[in-house]
Amino acid sequence: MIRFLRKNPSAIIAVIIVFGLIFVAVFAPFIAPYDPIEIKPVIRLQPPSRNHLFGTDNAGRDIFSRVIWGARISLRIGFIVVTVAMIVGTLFGMTSAYLGGILDEIMMRIADIFLAFPYLVFAIAITAALGRGIENVTLALAIVWWPAYSRLIRSRVLEIKELDYIEAAVAGGAGHFVILFKHILPNAISPVIIQGSIDFGQAIIFAAGLSFIGLGVQPPTPEWGAIVTEGSKYMREAWWYATFPGLTILITVMGFNVLGDALRDFLDPRLHNL
Repeated sequence: MIRFLRKNPSAIIAVIIVFGLIFVAVFAPFIAPYDPIEIKPVIRLQPPSRNHLFGTDNAGRDIFSRVIWGARISLRIGFIVVTVAMIVGTLFGMTSAYLGGILDEIMMRIADIFLAFPYLVFAIAITAALGRGIENVTLALAIVWWPAYSRLIRSRVLEIKELDYIEAAVAGGAGHFVILFKHILPNAISPVIIQGSIDFGQAIIFAAGLSFIGLGVQPPTPEWGAIVTEGSKYMREAWWYATFPGLTILITVMGFNVLGDALRDFLDPRLHNL
C-alpha cells in the first residue's frame, strides 16, 4: 500500500483530503471558533478577516464555523447513503445472479424500473413526497442509488459462480450461504467498494443540490448546500458567502473521486501489469 501511494501522489492528496474532512467532522465542536447558529446582526455580511476567516452571513453567523459543522452533516449523509445503497444493492444483485433463471429476470426488471429515472429527478420526486429534512433526503438518495450496485455486483457474480473453485465448493457440500458470503462475495466486492468511494462525493453533491432547491436540509442547519443557497442571494455584495462553501463541496467531491480512481488501480490486479 505504501509503495502504491509513493507512485501515486494524487492518491496521497486524496487521502489527505478525505481523512482531513473526517477529522474536521469528528472534532467540529473543538475546531469551530464560533457557534454556527448564533445570530449577530451587528456583524452581518462582513468580509473575510482575522476574526472571521470566511466572513459572516446575512445573520452575522461565522461562515467558517458553519462550513466546519457542515462537514459533519454532509459526510454523515454521504456515509449513510452509500452504506445503505451498497448493502441493499449488493445483497439484491448477488442473490439475483446466484439464483438465476426467472427470479433473476424478475429482480433485474425491478432494478431497471428504478434505473429508468434520472437520479436527481427521482430523488427530487421522492423528497417532495416524503417532505423536507435530513432523514428524508438521505432515504431518497439511498433509494436512488442501490440499483446501480445491484447491477454492478450481479455481473461479477455471474462470472465467479462459473469458476472451478465454486463448483468444487458445491461438490464438497458447502451450503448456499457459505458459497455466497465466503467464496463469492470477497472476490466480487472490490468494484462495489470502488464505486462507493466515488459515489460518496456524488451523494454529497446531490444532497447539496436538494438543499439548493429548497427540498433538503433547512436553515439554520449548517449544511453546505443550504449555505450556498442562502449565499447565492448576496453574490454581488458578499461574494464570500456562497464561494467558500461551494469550494468546500468542490474539493470534497474531487477528493473522493480521486480516491475512487486510486482504489480502482490498487484493487484491480489487471491494472498492475499495464
